[in-house]
Amino acid sequence: MGLFDKLFKRNKEEQEQKDALNQGLEKTKEGFFSKIAKAIAGKDTVDETILDEVENALISADVGLDTTVKIIEGIEARVARDKYVGTAALNQILQEEMMALLTDAPDPGFKNFNLPAGKKPYVILVVGVNGVGKTTTIGKLAHNFQLAGHKVILGAADTFRAAAVDQLSIWSERTGVGIVKKEMGSDPSAVAFEAVQQGIAQDADVVIIDTAGRLHNKAYLMDELSKIRRVISKKMPDAPHEVLLVLDGSTGQNAMEQAKQFTAATDVTALAITKLDGTAKGGVVLGIAAQFKVPVKYIGVGEKAQDLQIFNKIEFVDSLFSLK
Repeated sequence: MGLFDKLFKRNKEEQEQKDALNQGLEKTKEGFFSKIAKAIAGKDTVDETILDEVENALISADVGLDTTVKIIEGIEARVARDKYVGTAALNQILQEEMMALLTDAPDPGFKNFNLPAGKKPYVILVVGVNGVGKTTTIGKLAHNFQLAGHKVILGAADTFRAAAVDQLSIWSERTGVGIVKKEMGSDPSAVAFEAVQQGIAQDADVVIIDTAGRLHNKAYLMDELSKIRRVISKKMPDAPHEVLLVLDGSTGQNAMEQAKQFTAATDVTALAITKLDGTAKGGVVLGIAAQFKVPVKYIGVGEKAQDLQIFNKIEFVDSLFSLK
């Protein structure tokens, strides 16, 4: 494949991802912008009435009250400073305020599912309650890492739910990646340990470990995850390199509460927010990122494996403000 063919293929893939993002956020955009358009109709300047409507639009998109207040305060400060702000500038101001609440876009090298140097295998511990799409997200991650040329091993450490092990096994077969699993009721930390051990022995690039999705109480969750981390570190001292919390974006404020519980129970380093394509609550991405100061690394905007996208705050906010 020549240079121009590669450039054409890359540009085509990037455009397909943008299209999927735009389509996935369509419900959020339609609900949000219909309210904004109604608020500014016939107005020349941004006034209190418009700010009230913007506030309602943000809350209805499940941005969350605290984050909404921050955004509105930012707009009010801008209006007070500039003295005159026309409604035409409102979208730009909103974008800037939203951007300020999100972490920087990922390193360009990671955009194509590359991995950091010097950490092999790169160990990802995946946490989240049942039903958020955790195991499916792991399967999609495995697919995308493999497409990027990485050798992947999965660890089925959710040994309390047969469906989780079976589902991960199906993804293993579908993607052709290795899997470590044991019988129901086995010690999850033993599965995690063996997955890392196999990753080292087989010279794998990435090991992705599923964990139990139960949330009985914070103390129990903390104990279980702490044990897994301790056992993994015996084999690889700096592992896990990433603790990825998977949240269902369609649940809105329930996702916020889950983020609160998990970030209190363990050191969450990254977020994956799924099912954004079926909801008008896409603003929850902003609320969670702003409140917990944990970077959103992946978002799910569709059923296909390629619809699990690496989060880019610029592209995300641009998409929110683009309607057909």
